[in-house]
Amino acid sequence: MFGLLKKNDGFKGGLKLEGHKLHGEAGAIRTAPLPSRVTLPVSQHIGAPTVPEVEVGQRVLRGQVLANSDSFIAAPVHASISGTVVEITHKPVPHPSGLQALAIVIESDGQDEALPQPAWPPAEDPFSLDPATVRERVRAAGLVGLGGAAFPSAVKLNPGRDSLVNTLILNGAECEPYISCDAALMRERAEDILSGAELIRRSLGAQECLIGLEDNATDSATALRSALKASGYKQISIRVVPTRYPQGGEKQLIQTLTGREVPSEGLPLDIGIVVHNVGTVAAIWRALRYAEPLTSRVVTVTGPGLAQPRNLDVRLGTPVSELIAHCGGYSHEHTRLIMGGPMMGFALSSDQVPVVKATNCVLVEVNQAEPVEQAMPCIRCGECVDVCPASLLPQQLYWHARAKEFDKTQDLHLFDCIECGCCAQVCPSHIPLVQYYRYAKTEIYQAEQEKRKADIARDRHEFRLERLEKEAREKEEARRRKREALKKPAADAPSAAPPKPSGGNDAIAAAIAKAKAQKAKAAKTTGANTAADAIAKAKALAAAKTPAPDTSATADDPVAAAIAKAKAAKTAKAAGANPAADAIAKAKARAAAKKTADVDEPAVAQTDDPVAAAISKAKAAKAAKAEGSNAAAQAIAKAKALAAAKTSDAAGEPAPPPSDDPVAAAIAKAKAAKAAKADGSNPAAEAIAKAKAAKAAREKSS
Repeated sequence: MFGLLKKNDGFKGGLKLEGHKLHGEAGAIRTAPLPSRVTLPVSQHIGAPTVPEVEVGQRVLRGQVLANSDSFIAAPVHASISGTVVEITHKPVPHPSGLQALAIVIESDGQDEALPQPAWPPAEDPFSLDPATVRERVRAAGLVGLGGAAFPSAVKLNPGRDSLVNTLILNGAECEPYISCDAALMRERAEDILSGAELIRRSLGAQECLIGLEDNATDSATALRSALKASGYKQISIRVVPTRYPQGGEKQLIQTLTGREVPSEGLPLDIGIVVHNVGTVAAIWRALRYAEPLTSRVVTVTGPGLAQPRNLDVRLGTPVSELIAHCGGYSHEHTRLIMGGPMMGFALSSDQVPVVKATNCVLVEVNQAEPVEQAMPCIRCGECVDVCPASLLPQQLYWHARAKEFDKTQDLHLFDCIECGCCAQVCPSHIPLVQYYRYAKTEIYQAEQEKRKADIARDRHEFRLERLEKEAREKEEARRRKREALKKPAADAPSAAPPKPSGGNDAIAAAIAKAKAQKAKAAKTTGANTAADAIAKAKALAAAKTPAPDTSATADDPVAAAIAKAKAAKTAKAAGANPAADAIAKAKARAAAKKTADVDEPAVAQTDDPVAAAISKAKAAKAAKAEGSNAAAQAIAKAKALAAAKTSDAAGEPAPPPSDDPVAAAIAKAKAAKAAKADGSNPAAEAIAKAKAAKAAREKSS
């Protein structure tokens, strides 16, 4: 079936495989019948999964969006027929694992009715569209790589500002021995391919476009050259390359056509190249020119177990069983279904799985009666190294993958492996090398996912701790500011003022403070009034005991005495029963009575008037009180002054009796009052001293 290719044209290694391609009439593209039911997985591309936008029971039209995603690397899914959504559930899908995936099931109404108004208008001149519009419409059409990788095409049309694309390559090299759908497209739809190639080249700003196809597709090369000559596209050239597996690999075709190698674990864009499949380019042209979303594709249905191998234009979601039925059914009882080619394809669990965007071939093989060869230990023959197109060391990768030494497999560039299967094909020990490589890649990928999740969890935990610490610091700072705010009013308040209570004790504290203030005021007033009362009483006593020159005069005028007493009572009442005012009023009354008795001696009455002396003393006491002086200290000072005056008078000249010399007594009293006022004496002590002096004078005269 295969042989080693000794001539190394382009990439190193590779295999020369026996071809089973469809040519001529057998390879013509036929349209498959409309399916009665389609199953459309919501994710048919590499990238973020899409989310359903329809509901069960909803009627949909061909071209209507069923599922979409906001992610950059994603492609929407469109309804391939018109009908009713009957299920949105997990269904078997084409995948090496055989697992189920979420899918939308549509029951056909047989009308195949399309949307009356497409999502974007058809372009009469697609070449006039700017690159951004081209990318938007390509994405809206749900276009992906139709060569098998299913990478979103719009992403490849957006290389970025920092990337310079100088070469566009169209991959028409179908290196698998059974696949011929791309050859049929180049043969029958060459104009669409060339127009799409020119459109993409202009959108990317590439200088040239190279179309590579193998030398076993001569009729396809002829059709392309004829269409290219008619189109007049000068920047497009057709390159026929040797038929060699895996010539259709992206990196291998680049090396064959340009002589440049893609860096390890790098992308073609790293060397200024973008690669598209010829089927993808034709679909891009139809999406822009005719506003057609991706709802169908060409699939090669072939193999020794099939009655009539054909290339069919199939609606996406069609069950594989309907394709086989349209090709005449199975030709053998024991068959095996493979999605893709015999080298890189994978087995299908049943023929009820649907056709998806990445389905380029359905291979029906016949189960051989011979037993499957058992894997034997590696003999280190080195055949795998010779045929590896990626220049790897397959046997060492196998040893480390088997020992689960995944770090060492990465050191040997495990992810440069394209899983072409050349090494397993030539291995004399029948070791499933590709399965070991896939296992190692999966384990590494899962470990990276777990590490990424752990990093995210750690970052979240650290962020939470940091947030809690920040909140604690903010709370502590708020408490500190509150404490300082409470301390500041207490420090700024006057020292004599009591601290202001807070809370519900304000009223009680205010009442207590008011009572204390009233008590202090009353005590102060009582002390002052007591002093004034003592003065008044002393003066009254002195006046009463002083012998009058003519007592009959007082008795002769009782009316004047009554009037004086009434005035004194009225004055006391107006003063609010002040003891000092009362004493003054009484003194005035007595003075009036005495004035009546002494009417014959006016001069003596003026100088020996105790009422006037009492009034002046009361005024002096009031002034001393206003100035804030100490009443007790004033009384002591006045008493000392009076005693000094009395001693001076006794030493110089004997004083005449009060009745004999009232003028001298008044002068002495005035001097004592003046001296007491100058010394700030106490009115109470002064009154006491004067009373004692008067008493001594009376005793001496008697």
